[in-house]
Amino acid sequence: MIGQGEHQTQDFKFAITDSKKIARSLVAFANTDGGRLLIGVKDNGNIVGVESDEEYYMIEAAAKKHCQPAIPFDTIKWEVEGKTVLEIVVKKSKRRPHRAPDPDGQATVYHRVKDMNMVANRILIEVWKKEREGTGALLKIKYAESKLLTYLEINGYITFSKFCGMANISPRKAEKILVNLIHMKVLEMDFTESQVFYKINTKPQLPDSNEDVILGDF
Repeated sequence: MIGQGEHQTQDFKFAITDSKKIARSLVAFANTDGGRLLIGVKDNGNIVGVESDEEYYMIEAAAKKHCQPAIPFDTIKWEVEGKTVLEIVVKKSKRRPHRAPDPDGQATVYHRVKDMNMVANRILIEVWKKEREGTGALLKIKYAESKLLTYLEINGYITFSKFCGMANISPRKAEKILVNLIHMKVLEMDFTESQVFYKINTKPQLPDSNEDVILGDF
């Protein structure tokens, strides 16, 4: 596992010194694809081990006290080269979005992008809420939707501000359109450190759950 390095579903922690900070990692995993923390491992993969049960209790406090809603996790102890590595396993949550305190103490939604924990934008949060609520999906291809899909077929991707300007619609309406199209798996989001792009979903599928999907008039 250490040989894989840090990635979308794996993170290394030298030690746990701040339960609020570790809560952000737990939330990011639970909000995305799940994942594992290897405690007692440096960023470069060197094993230093944990010396007490204090790390476990700080993680427990993070998961129950600082994650909203609380996040369950499993623990595995590994003995490597005479040192103990603590593996914390978090599953993808059906109760997302989860929140954790940001550096200023504000409850914030995080998600995992490659090997980074990033703040989720409003559109992603609203998509998760739709998934959790299991509300019916309604797809109506009107002027703005048609213009968006045509643009994406030609250019491949678009930003939120570009969509608002191109379709001449308000940010609120643009957000609603993107949320519906992402929820229905028509579009997907591509995250970078500085920007979010929207593009056609190359592997379209119906939304999870037993909800009804209604196609509107074209």
